Amino acid sequence: MAELGREVARRRTFAIISHPDAGKTTLTEKLLLYGGAIEMAGAVRARKGQRHATSDWMAMEQTRGISITSTALQFEYEGCCLNLLDTPGHEDFSEDTYRTLAATDSAVMVLDSAKGIEPQTRKLFEVCRMRQIPIICFINKLDHPGRDPFELLSEIEKELHVGAVPMNWPIGSGPNFQGVFDLRKQQVLRFARAAHGASVAAVTVSGLDDPMLEDEIGPTAWQELREAAELLSGAGVSFTSDEFNHGRVIPVYFGSAINNFGVQPFLDALLEFAPPPAPRLAHVGGEETIVEATSDTFTGFVFKIQANMDKRHRDRLAFMRVCSGVFEKDMLVHHSRLNREVRMTRPHRLFARERETIDSAYPGDVIGFVNPGLFHIGDAVSSGAPVEFAPIPRFAPEHFATLRAKQVTRQKQFQKGLAQLEEEGVMQVLSPHEGLRSEPILAVVGELQFDVMQSRLESEYNVETTVTTLPYKLARWIDRDVHEVATKLNLPSRSKICIDSAGRAVVLFSSQWELDYAEKENPLVHFLLAA
Repeated sequence: MAELGREVARRRTFAIISHPDAGKTTLTEKLLLYGGAIEMAGAVRARKGQRHATSDWMAMEQTRGISITSTALQFEYEGCCLNLLDTPGHEDFSEDTYRTLAATDSAVMVLDSAKGIEPQTRKLFEVCRMRQIPIICFINKLDHPGRDPFELLSEIEKELHVGAVPMNWPIGSGPNFQGVFDLRKQQVLRFARAAHGASVAAVTVSGLDDPMLEDEIGPTAWQELREAAELLSGAGVSFTSDEFNHGRVIPVYFGSAINNFGVQPFLDALLEFAPPPAPRLAHVGGEETIVEATSDTFTGFVFKIQANMDKRHRDRLAFMRVCSGVFEKDMLVHHSRLNREVRMTRPHRLFARERETIDSAYPGDVIGFVNPGLFHIGDAVSSGAPVEFAPIPRFAPEHFATLRAKQVTRQKQFQKGLAQLEEEGVMQVLSPHEGLRSEPILAVVGELQFDVMQSRLESEYNVETTVTTLPYKLARWIDRDVHEVATKLNLPSRSKICIDSAGRAVVLFSSQWELDYAEKENPLVHFLLAA
């Protein structure tokens, strides 16, 4: 128990969230650089000859410069074990991000200093609030022209209804951005630029009263810093750990991830503020209870499945968050959904697409298992009584299309690819109640997912496909036999009856009016957002 307590205390499991292009993946890369996990940081849109970002391992991520899938990265820093979960920023992949947030204990919110709070930031913040996940904020891109720092703090407070507490303050801005002033230690940290920001930036530490400071940073930056420090010394919301852990205040850091300015102070703050693995609400043996991370009983749940991360293996990995106890290789656990015991063989520590076999893992860790169809997203396991954690929400799809293989001879690979991508939660595969089963209807949350599917089917399964978008906008599941749905219900003529991969009836509608009409005409039928 003593060893388990020590391991729990040194764990920090956090996700990085942002609106697209705020610099989330760049900050992820720089945290790995400063944590010693990589020797040289790669740019998101790599220069010729420069390496790609570690967390963006898919070919499409590397060519488009966006994160498409969540990635787990574990590394050691200053005696702590950090589990970093990089998430997609684009709203079309928000379902993957929401699932990943279910596995974290805290979150890093990255803002663009020129744009502040953006729509996707707001949505993801609300998810964190709902799950009571504390947030640390990094305001990025201070090396570009941006908004006034006081204005940004005010926006965070007004838009998100929390206290925003600055922990450092920028020295200069835009091309004249030189470093940050640590408000708690009253230290001036000036950074030297490294080539393309690929290595750790040298830092010079001094005090605000250093007689050489005005000459070194310039009179304008010096005067602005003195005035800001005076204003901040007796103003604003005070920071306490209790207020932070309850999501009522957000510590705010300024910096430039691309240039490594302010990255190390932010990483140090993560160790200080981010909480260790927290207790989780669960149902154990049918009774609602709190599962403590330091419990003797091992528990965990699957929050993600990913196929073909490594072309040498061509397998599927289930990502499992350890919630309590000690995981040990080859241990027998109870699989709640299957209601039987399974042996946990071949566990892996994950670092983006790389993996290594491990013998044990502790609460907060994310471990990967080769998954031959044994695990689904949301599955829970326990070394003791059966356990169920809060369900991971499934979003209602809003975009629909038919998909067919260009070559009939690739039909087997086409079907295999679809089955594995659906298992990942990339999309849902529907079959028309009446029509060609060889042309399935794909249902997705965001339109960009169609591009991802086509790209992955071609690169991972060697199947070229044709996508034809359909006019439907809404899908509703009906808890009745599909034959009864087709013959007994009064549905709009333009609606389409389908069957999902589990054999459940789904009706597609092309407008909200059609759905309203169906609900009015069939008052005893429940039209469900998810199965």
